[in-house]
Amino acid sequence: MTELTAQRDLAARDYDALVRRGLKLDLTRGKPSPHQLDLSARMTALPSTHLAADGTDCRNYGNLQGLAEIRELFADLLQVPAAQLLAGGNSSLAMMHDTIVFSLLSVLPGAARRWADEQEIVFLCPVPGYDRHFALCERFGITMVQVPMTAEGPDMDVVERLVADDPRVKGIWCVPKYSNPSGVTYGDETVRRLAAMTTAAPDFRIFWDNAYAIHHLTDEHAELADLLALCAEYGNADRAFVFGSTSKVTLAGSGVAFFGGSPANVAWYLGNLSKQSIGPDKMNQLRHVEFLRDAEGVAAHMRRHAELVWPKFEAVDRILTKELGGTGLAGWTAPSGGYFISLDVPEGCAKEVVAKAKAAGIALTPAGATHPYGDDPADRTIRIAPTYPDLEELEEAITGLTVCVRLVATEKLLSQG
Repeated sequence: MTELTAQRDLAARDYDALVRRGLKLDLTRGKPSPHQLDLSARMTALPSTHLAADGTDCRNYGNLQGLAEIRELFADLLQVPAAQLLAGGNSSLAMMHDTIVFSLLSVLPGAARRWADEQEIVFLCPVPGYDRHFALCERFGITMVQVPMTAEGPDMDVVERLVADDPRVKGIWCVPKYSNPSGVTYGDETVRRLAAMTTAAPDFRIFWDNAYAIHHLTDEHAELADLLALCAEYGNADRAFVFGSTSKVTLAGSGVAFFGGSPANVAWYLGNLSKQSIGPDKMNQLRHVEFLRDAEGVAAHMRRHAELVWPKFEAVDRILTKELGGTGLAGWTAPSGGYFISLDVPEGCAKEVVAKAKAAGIALTPAGATHPYGDDPADRTIRIAPTYPDLEELEEAITGLTVCVRLVATEKLLSQG
């Protein structure tokens, strides 16, 4: 106890010094840095023509499914055949929003009635997870049920039990590659079980948000099993909705988003979309094709991103290891891709750590954001977004964060006797 008290006192002195520095640092969102955006600066002068490969005038209306050439460019990267891929506007989140709205208001392939005609809709939410997925469910009154994440993805024993027993369970959110925020890539067996499992609801859908499909940080690229192909193999061809975008690949506010699925799902989506739009921004799609060119062009571009981002992830891990390693006060992920690091502090401490950091001028994503309804029952998970700040600011912020963790965690332990 004497040693723990000494640790707390040292942490308190370090925290007082941190507050006096008057920092203003922001780690709240996983945005590309200005230097990352500069990688795509040349796009503003593109395209050099308004004609698509088939002679389509991209300045005009039409082609609701998007240009064939951009669908072909991203088909393999998103593991969706080009004919079953739709290229739209700048936001995959908007496509997820619309997919839920379409499901509420029109009958899905394989369904007997609209989701809006059901008494209750339930989605499974692997945790920790992506707060914007949870916000969509709250927006539309969809009940969320937490499912624990493992090193191989969602706990499939829990998932299989819930979907088999309850026809109210209509969907599951998945960020299958370099998950937000844990960085986990789903194992082959997890993907197979998702595709093969028996569901009480005939219109159950996997919302496969493959946001980080090509966001590798090292030369060792995680491999992800092909969900769409496995669903078809197990007789559940319509089960998966696949989403992706170039938002963190090129210009975040001017990307191209993608929706993929079975032929029936794509026809259903396009039928609904035709009431909303006469066609996407094909000039932007043409700009992307001209800039990225081909699969190797995409790979080379993403390597340049990694050269900017990987040192920041290394810095976070180095500082956490130096300040908290071996203390038992925290654990964290060391992902090989994606945009986030998940930090776990002792149970009951996350909200207080975030509050202490805010008081010291370090803004973090709110504790609980990684869980439905903003409620982390264990109050222990904090999402770190390293990409946006420059390296010096990031190092300052993470060092300050470790001071807050040491102070809150030692105070908690002392209070427990």
